[in-house]
Amino acid sequence: MNNITMTLQVDHLIMEALREDISSEDVTTNAVMHEAVTGEVDLICKQDGVIAGLQVFQRVFELLDKDTKVEFFCKDGDEVKNGQLMGKVTGDIRVLFSGERVALNYLQRMSGIASYTRSVVSLLGESKTKLLDTRKTTPNMRIFEKYAVRAGGGYNHRYNLSDGVLLKDNHIGAAGSVAKAIQMAKEYAPFVRKIEVEVENLDMVKEAVEAGADIIMLDNMSTEEMQEAIRIIDGRAETECSGNVTKREYRQTDCAWCRLYFQQGIDTLCSNFRHFLKASSCGIIM
Repeated sequence: MNNITMTLQVDHLIMEALREDISSEDVTTNAVMHEAVTGEVDLICKQDGVIAGLQVFQRVFELLDKDTKVEFFCKDGDEVKNGQLMGKVTGDIRVLFSGERVALNYLQRMSGIASYTRSVVSLLGESKTKLLDTRKTTPNMRIFEKYAVRAGGGYNHRYNLSDGVLLKDNHIGAAGSVAKAIQMAKEYAPFVRKIEVEVENLDMVKEAVEAGADIIMLDNMSTEEMQEAIRIIDGRAETECSGNVTKREYRQTDCAWCRLYFQQGIDTLCSNFRHFLKASSCGIIM
C-alpha cells in the first residue's frame, strides 16, 4: 500500500482498533511506566509462512507516536521461518506496550491469509488459472485481507459493490432472465465495467454467452457440466469456477476437478479464504 492509500483508507481503521483496545488509557502500562523511556523490541516469527502486513504493523506505532522507528529485515510476500528476526521497533516503551496487541493482530491475520493463499497458488503450478478472493471478508478488514491475498500470490475479485457488475440468482430473478439482466446491466453500467454472470446450469451458460457476458461464473457445477460449459463458451467469455473451492480439492492429484482446471483451461478460481484462515504466529520480545 502506498502512503496515500494508508492515509485515506487505513489510518482511521487502525485508530478505531486502537480505541477499541484503549478506551481511556492503558492502565497496566501507565501503572509501571510513569514517564517516557526509550526501548527496543524484536519482531520474531514463531512459525513458517508468508509474511504480510508489515506496513500496517509499523503504522500502529507511528499513529501512537510519530517518532517511533521501525526497521524490517524482510518484506511483505517473503517466506519466513520459525525463530527468524523480522524487524526491530524503537521508541517510547509505553507506545510499544500499548500498540503491541493491535499491531500483532493485523500482522498475524494478514500473514495467515497470505500463507494460505501461497499454499494454494503453489498447487496450481504453471497453469494459467488465477486464484481469486471474494467479498466475504471480515467487516472493516477488507482492505487488509485483500492486500494479504495479493501478498500471497493471489488476485483480487471486485473490491466492493461499486467495483463491477456481478449478476447473481436474485438479480436474474428480479430482471426476469439471464439475457434481460445482462441487457439491463449494459444499459446502466459504465462501459468500462465488465459484466459477470453467475450460472448454475448449461441453459444459463448458453443464454449468458449469447447475451454477451464478459465473465461467466460456473457455480457448484459437476465436472461434466463444467467441461460442457467450457465447450459452449469456446473462448467468448472468461470463465470462473466457484463453489466449495478449498485446498483439499487441489491436493487430490487424481481429482477430476484438478484435471479440468489444468487441462480444460478455467481462467480463474474463486475461493473464500476466511473460512480456512489460521492466523500466523508472531511475537514482540524486549
